[in-house]
Amino acid sequence: MYNHLLFDLDGTLTDPKEGITNSIVHALNKMKITAPDHDELVHFIGPPLKDSFEKDYGLSGDDNVRALKFYREYFADRGLYENAVYPGIEDFLNSLKENGYHLYVATSKPIDYAQIILDHFDLSQYFDGIAGSELDGTRNHKAEVIQYVIEEFELHQEKCVMIGDRKHDLTGAELNQMDAIGVLYGYGSLEELSSYPSVALISDVASLKSYFLGTEV
Repeated sequence: MYNHLLFDLDGTLTDPKEGITNSIVHALNKMKITAPDHDELVHFIGPPLKDSFEKDYGLSGDDNVRALKFYREYFADRGLYENAVYPGIEDFLNSLKENGYHLYVATSKPIDYAQIILDHFDLSQYFDGIAGSELDGTRNHKAEVIQYVIEEFELHQEKCVMIGDRKHDLTGAELNQMDAIGVLYGYGSLEELSSYPSVALISDVASLKSYFLGTEV
């Protein structure tokens, strides 16, 4: 059915909570905004940061640019390493490659950071292509990243599926006439994901492996 699998990064391949929330707290402190508890910031994981800073804290224009600058100040130095690969992911990716699947990363995270993270955890070896946004804001939204992957690697949508943990992954796939699978072990709730188009909602990595490879779980 599918032979090209597009993966989100944050909340799908790795758990970035510590690094992202620490970076947001750093940015808010620099902006003289009282930061909430880290658990209240997990909704920042997935959507474009520019949009979340504007929606949650009314930071637009130059203030939005400054908040992003402060976020990256911490994230580029420490935050991107405050991260962990979800248990079972590396075995899953390896099994997919052994079974002839072509794998891609499609993330809203800047490609510079995504590449460092994937290299750091030795995951880059499993992917035929890695795509993300640019630091200047180009390809800031998931639909644009998915479109870039399709065009750059000359893929046919009917052979592709987007795998991610937030609504942006599902809607981005739909906008590109592509199927999507929502994973529930990341940061999108069942309530969130069930409201958007998908071919399946999958609870854990073992079940995701079973979906593609028929492995007993």
